[in-house]
Amino acid sequence: MARERKLQFPEGFLWGTASSAHQCEGGNVNNQWYRWEQQGRTLTGERSAVAANWWQQAERDFELAEQMENNALRLSLEWSRIEPEEGRWDESALERYRVLLSDLRRRHMTPLVTLHHFTDPLWFADRDGFAREENIRYFVRFVRFVVEHLRDLCSFWLTINEPNVYAFLGYLTGEFPPGEQSALRALHVLRNLMAAHVQAFYAIRELQPEGQIGYCLNYRLLEAACSYSPLDRVVAGLQDTFFNWLALKLAEGERLPLPLRFVLSTVPRAAGARDYHGVNYYTRDLVAFDPRRPGELFGRRFPRPGAPMQDPGRGGYFGEVYPEGLYRVLHLVYRSTRGNKPLYVTEHGLNDVEDRLRPRAILEHLAMLHRAIREGLPVRGYFHWTLVDNFEWNEGWSAHFGLVELNPRTQERRPRPSASMFGEICRANAITESIVERYAPEAAATIFGPVTAAGSGARVLI
Repeated sequence: MARERKLQFPEGFLWGTASSAHQCEGGNVNNQWYRWEQQGRTLTGERSAVAANWWQQAERDFELAEQMENNALRLSLEWSRIEPEEGRWDESALERYRVLLSDLRRRHMTPLVTLHHFTDPLWFADRDGFAREENIRYFVRFVRFVVEHLRDLCSFWLTINEPNVYAFLGYLTGEFPPGEQSALRALHVLRNLMAAHVQAFYAIRELQPEGQIGYCLNYRLLEAACSYSPLDRVVAGLQDTFFNWLALKLAEGERLPLPLRFVLSTVPRAAGARDYHGVNYYTRDLVAFDPRRPGELFGRRFPRPGAPMQDPGRGGYFGEVYPEGLYRVLHLVYRSTRGNKPLYVTEHGLNDVEDRLRPRAILEHLAMLHRAIREGLPVRGYFHWTLVDNFEWNEGWSAHFGLVELNPRTQERRPRPSASMFGEICRANAITESIVERYAPEAAATIFGPVTAAGSGARVLI
């Protein structure tokens, strides 16, 4: 009798979901994203309002994660709640975060705490935020305060979420607040964010020597639409360098390529300032030369024709479903960094309101992650974006990334089929043949490869 085929993950592998404070908590009225919403600048005109109501009732969603046997959960602290005015600390807000972290620990879930996830207090934003290097000290002071008060409940910290997205969407394309369109400002903001990470790293290390400290970047594969076109290759390479790898070079303390070294200084003490690398991956784009797009380095991005696509967004598209991209990105990041540090997939997911692609997409992306582990990459965990549908920044409520469907008007929850599947994967610490057969039988050959002999030769991959 043939043994059931499965992809077994390492003992101690972290399985969880990722979230952010502003998108889930509700009632965050003191940051620059709230102001952006009040100005009617989201694509839908919607406001986060109570969001997923985590500030009042996050525990009910933690219970859903516990039912899926997640052993970890990523959440962020809202700086503008804890320090609503410069130098004034809100003890009640801090106590609420203590309650949330305690609840996760009671459920045997490791909290991964993000210290900055896109939102700035209004007082900080009005001082020009991370566009001014001298303002980094305010963030580091905040980091010191919360780590001093929460270190008994958390030792796994993510300093800054997706600094490349924050810098380029806020200061180059103008899609995020403050809505600027200046390449030079975007570059300086990116550099200052990486300097903020480095300074925060050493502040946490001083307060909690045993802490695990890192950051995460969004990696979006950008490839020449026509491999035979020198122009396509050049513009794809430029976009790839600026969006995907410039932040990593700054974080690694590397000397920047010309002409960037004349514009940006290296970050002091950057080399070695991380215990792990966080990888956020969603999709890839093809890039073709287009002289009409100077603001995008003369490159036009679009999905591969005929590719399976996520639900479209108001701002364009969320991209194709491309599982091999996760495998490629993990290898690229590992080869581009020093010290053989562990990797965590700190975000991966897709916009899919009907759950038509998500089960297969999760399985195939995890199979690619497993392949990277088999080849020796130290990938230690996977955090799916996200647990419940939340307020998706500029897309408002029009995007649906949750394993659990949320009706923002009634706050009713309804687990999608992918939630049940993810729970089975977490319980087994593996992708098993029976899981694949129940949720995405058409993906069996992609995940396991062909059966080697009818009735007897099925491989067990470990």
